[in-house]
Amino acid sequence: MTAADLVAAYKSLSNVERDFRSIKTTDLDVRPIHHYLTGRVQTHMLICMLALYLTWHLRKTWTPLTYTDEHPPTRENPVAPAKRSTGADRKAARHTTNHGQPLHSFRGLIDHLATLTRNTTTLAGRTIDILTTPTPTQRHAFQLLDTAVPLTLT
Repeated sequence: MTAADLVAAYKSLSNVERDFRSIKTTDLDVRPIHHYLTGRVQTHMLICMLALYLTWHLRKTWTPLTYTDEHPPTRENPVAPAKRSTGADRKAARHTTNHGQPLHSFRGLIDHLATLTRNTTTLAGRTIDILTTPTPTQRHAFQLLDTAVPLTLT
């Protein structure tokens, strides 16, 4: 292993630490659960890893809607400070996507998607389900996932 490869491998540990922090606090908020049987511990870890993979996939897919650099430049020297692409600088300066929608943090985008709700109203003995109208950002998020905006929320 070259010195540059060794430094890059060491720096990649920060990604693992970020992912475990994501599991415990920011994105998934999985609290400690004390299992005593091996099968339950393994199952709990599998669920955490599947949730982490889903979060990774969503972060990657939704980069056009977030401040995340879509095309980070390759680093010749792993010791040198990381640089953003010109596209990321442009996104950060404008605070909007290429489609003119506001940029979000990943957590902010999840919170914005959570406003897509179903309201149940009872009027004159009839129960009516009303789905909120998706915003352009919500529509774009579903388009990036290559799926339709759900007509019903369960």
